[in-house]
Amino acid sequence: MKSIATTSLLLAIVLTFNISWAQQRNDLPKGFAPHEWDLLSDYNTARAGGQRGITSPPSFSVRTMAEWEEIQSLVITWTSYQDVLTEIVRHAKLECEVIIICSDSNQVKSHLNSNGINSINVSFIEDGYDSVWMRDYGGNTIYKDDVDSVMLVDWIYNRPRPDDDVIPEGVAALKNIPIYSTTSAPTDLVNTGGNWMVDGFGTAFASKLILEENEPGNPYNVTAKTEAEIDQIVGDFMGIDRYIKMETLPYDNIHHIDMHMKLLDEETLLIGEYPPGVADGPQIEANIQYVLSNYNSMFGTPYDVVRIEMPPENGNYPDEQPWWNAGAYRTYTNNVFVNGTVLVPIYEEEFDTTALRILRENLPGYKVVGIDCNQIIQASGAIHCITKAVGASNPLLISHQPLDDTYDTQNDYQVDAFMKHKSGIATATLYYTTDTTQGYQTAPMTFTGTDTWTGYIPAQPSGTEVFYYVHGEANSGKQQVRPIVAPDGYWKFRVLGSVGIVEDQQVEFQNIYPNPAGAITVIPIAMPISERGSLKLYDVLGKEVATIYEGNLPQGQTNYFIDASTLEAGAYMVVLTTEKQRITQELMVK
Repeated sequence: MKSIATTSLLLAIVLTFNISWAQQRNDLPKGFAPHEWDLLSDYNTARAGGQRGITSPPSFSVRTMAEWEEIQSLVITWTSYQDVLTEIVRHAKLECEVIIICSDSNQVKSHLNSNGINSINVSFIEDGYDSVWMRDYGGNTIYKDDVDSVMLVDWIYNRPRPDDDVIPEGVAALKNIPIYSTTSAPTDLVNTGGNWMVDGFGTAFASKLILEENEPGNPYNVTAKTEAEIDQIVGDFMGIDRYIKMETLPYDNIHHIDMHMKLLDEETLLIGEYPPGVADGPQIEANIQYVLSNYNSMFGTPYDVVRIEMPPENGNYPDEQPWWNAGAYRTYTNNVFVNGTVLVPIYEEEFDTTALRILRENLPGYKVVGIDCNQIIQASGAIHCITKAVGASNPLLISHQPLDDTYDTQNDYQVDAFMKHKSGIATATLYYTTDTTQGYQTAPMTFTGTDTWTGYIPAQPSGTEVFYYVHGEANSGKQQVRPIVAPDGYWKFRVLGSVGIVEDQQVEFQNIYPNPAGAITVIPIAMPISERGSLKLYDVLGKEVATIYEGNLPQGQTNYFIDASTLEAGAYMVVLTTEKQRITQELMVK
């Protein structure tokens, strides 16, 4: 792993060239501004004397909220990029309270009014701030015992911006909710919200930036921690029991996963995609294949992947050389859920049309709204980066793994849903239809144990498409549906015809990526039938360097991995040997 000092130096060099737009707008970039390195020492000293919130972990079980859950508030800081902030307020206030951190609430109200936006459902906190990047320094919603009391958890912000760092305290005070804080040794953890994605059931994703910023020699004056110690802290404070970390990317200067990845639900990953071999595309693909090959969703099944383009700027991508020709890090994954609305950064109609269509197809029923982010993306951030949610104070949690397409035309289709509320669930109902224009039929769901409710959709003939959703009502009277936008939104599956015969395919030793390689590298192999074989690495002299895999090669595509950072730079040969053939492919290590 590169040391944080080396990484920081590279970031400073790159960001020196990338923040001119942000500085002209009198705002700080998402990454370090060059002058901020000199502020770290004073920031660390001031922070060390300012422990805040509850600095010991909760003494009870906690759960971190997923972004698609019901929220009560969306928080922003009113500073630069006011055109983007204005549109966020315009649409978000229709879904929840919008909390605005600002220096003069009257000025903000005047600006909103001049743009046709009243202050209904808008609250203000007049306080100090340093930057617009609320995602990174805002508090994170957790719940006691899954659905009980709502609370916030605040980390040490990884920028020397003391006013930003304490903003979660003001939000917690406004909402009158407790706040926990990882600011006191040995649980003094540096982290950033853009590098944090959770499924609501104990799994979190991040880049390995989280390791670098808390490793020995870190510049934040926090206790050096191993990966296991970091995992323990997020487990104790946030209920995370599986913390998946991926390699950082060569051209994403801030190493925040929200620039190229988004969880759409418990088992669906929205992944930014570049053209083959371009910019961060190879490493993004290597990372996601690593995840798919080593981790399943909370349901115990493989993650679904939805790919969405990372669009160029004036035809240029972030790896364009010389550096001054490089395009901005345009991204559509940097979107935000606001209950039934999804706010999406847009840049250019040629690319936006396809991106919005992909999101609408995968999030039926949601109001998907595009907001022009051409200015703010120059500072390496967009909509997700400048917003942070506070979860609902009285959540009714529902989770369900959507049914797959089926060939079964004889048996009813079982629908299981996890439902939980602090007062208990009174009733649950399954809604289904084969034609959404004709409305939905209902079927009762019965309690089948461990917060699970079960209902059945009657068997359907081949060629039928079935649409459905679930509804829960708590003993307190609280009601909720899932998807949260039902009945306009729904899950669906098809009842297929008879099973066809698939012809055998040839063995495919597909292209290794990224190649040249410098970190986790993917070796994809597609086998027409299962057979024994081996996958080995040789140097240019034909000497065996490593056995990557040996044993049964399963039918279908399987991804194998090698960590190129452990190898000397140079040329290698990856050799696939089966009972019938031997295939080679060159691998360059940089």
